[in-house]
Amino acid sequence: MPAFRHEHVSRKIGPGHPLAGKKIYIPRMPEGSSLAFARVFRWLGIDAEPTPPSNERTRELGRKFTNGDECYPAIVTVGDFLRIVEQPGFDPERTVFFMPTAEGPCRFGQYAPFLKKILREAGYADVQVLSPTSDNGYADLGGVGSFFVRGAWRALVGGDVLSRALLKTRPYETVPGATEAAFNESLEDFCKTLEASCADPACQMRSLAASLTRARERYHRVPAYYNPELPLIGVVGEIFCRLNTFSNEDLVRRLEGFGAEAWLSHIAEWVAYTNADEVRKLRLRGKAVSLDMLKSKIRSHVQISDEHALTAPFHQDFVGYEEPEDIREILELARPYLPSDGALGEMVLSVGKAAYLAKKGADGIIDISPFTCMNGIVTESIYPKLSKDLGGIPIRNFYFDGTQSDLDRDLGIYLELARSYREKKPYQRTYPACFASAVV
Repeated sequence: MPAFRHEHVSRKIGPGHPLAGKKIYIPRMPEGSSLAFARVFRWLGIDAEPTPPSNERTRELGRKFTNGDECYPAIVTVGDFLRIVEQPGFDPERTVFFMPTAEGPCRFGQYAPFLKKILREAGYADVQVLSPTSDNGYADLGGVGSFFVRGAWRALVGGDVLSRALLKTRPYETVPGATEAAFNESLEDFCKTLEASCADPACQMRSLAASLTRARERYHRVPAYYNPELPLIGVVGEIFCRLNTFSNEDLVRRLEGFGAEAWLSHIAEWVAYTNADEVRKLRLRGKAVSLDMLKSKIRSHVQISDEHALTAPFHQDFVGYEEPEDIREILELARPYLPSDGALGEMVLSVGKAAYLAKKGADGIIDISPFTCMNGIVTESIYPKLSKDLGGIPIRNFYFDGTQSDLDRDLGIYLELARSYREKKPYQRTYPACFASAVV
């Protein structure tokens, strides 16, 4: 028997696992990464899928069980989970709602206990709310935590890669729907590959990289005319609202409808930030030289290595769309306005990423945030100074609470400002080769 035979053994839980026989529902944010994330659980032998696409019933249920003080993402996630409760055959003892948590100033840290409270008051206390955390060694995952964490990271990065390729291709397609078809086929390929992948990390990476190579070939077959005159708009802001298309009224699609391309900040950026913040906290606690610091450094190194391997098939396609090699670049760009050792969370990332995108040649920046979001309010107060320092790039905050009525009008006006700025902007954009050899 060949020595490498063990690489192809599947990683599956046993019948005694606490999640065996249950089904996990994951908030849909964003489409690609959520589907891939669910397949990580399936790879482990646990049934999982994203919540169904949000609709008006989502808002109706979410608002019924909230009092108005909650931010819009809380209303949407609560509403989507309660729609599961309404499904025929719903079994509370076999249902698990995945709701991560976090520290910091954002209300997101209260989502999981808030969801438990709502379920208990609605008579569904038997529904489990799963919030795995490194603080307890991912004990909720019953002994497969380390496999889950690395597999989940690869799923999120793979979903990000496919979404990045979608956004850089779709505005230029000459056959409507062709890019979406390539994305959907590639996502299904990636998800199936992930679910069926072997337990050995190197073996799994080879299969995932091969899937993304096939995805690149699909995108290259999309008929497109890459017109360099289209303005490039960077999109930052609160992570759920900017990535959940229902929450932001499909703003990116609307931008494309006005003849623009969007560069959207994705999930991997947030994970890199939380890793950097963990290092900061360890140093504050006098643990600069400690086992915890070593573990944190190793995890970051492994994640960066995985990210490079999964992005490699699209290396040439992402020329001009490069993400920072180190999250500290974003934090340093934010430092004159919001130093990361004094301010926390998405406000720092939004300000730093806005500066980064401007220096990469973006023609404008849009910040997407829920109505009343502290992160959005703080960044809005800073953007006028940031805009002035970066040559007058137009930066606009869009707030969402499900009641928008003039979004198209506001986007149309904003893009006129972006087109005016691109004629005089101090930072020029780098274009990939496809712009010089368009496929008609």
